[in-house]
Amino acid sequence: MADQSVRPRRYNTVSERQLRCLAEGIYFEARSEPLRGQLAVGRVILNRVQSSSYPDTICDVVYQNDHRHNRCQFSFACDGKPDVIGERQVWSRVRGYAAWLMANDPEGTEYQVLASLAAATHYHADYVNPHWAKHFELTARIGRHIFYADPSADPSA
Repeated sequence: MADQSVRPRRYNTVSERQLRCLAEGIYFEARSEPLRGQLAVGRVILNRVQSSSYPDTICDVVYQNDHRHNRCQFSFACDGKPDVIGERQVWSRVRGYAAWLMANDPEGTEYQVLASLAAATHYHADYVNPHWAKHFELTARIGRHIFYADPSADPSA
């Protein structure tokens, strides 16, 4: 989990906690990516929430299997490294992107890349070749990430 000194002691609403988790996912997985890449990673997280094949909250999706070293869904959550938010300006932007993603329908936006990722549930960096990739449908390449849809995942909760 992220550095506790940055995290509020308690959340006023459930959506504040979910926003924080989405922002953490984007920040730790894609903060060095262009805007499109950051939005794409956020879209994958939200797509998983919408699928009955994955947990039904953002935090549960982002931190699924975080107790299993290097065997979780999003590598930052279980790599054993401290998750410290050190770039305040980047964090502020990423948090804004996360809020925007939570508030907007991907199909009703000017960001065509989000529509192309409507079914994407997985991604990986372009410098790795995970065994699961050959079983999924390639949907997009954005920045250093390659995105896939899982044809066996139920797209709706």
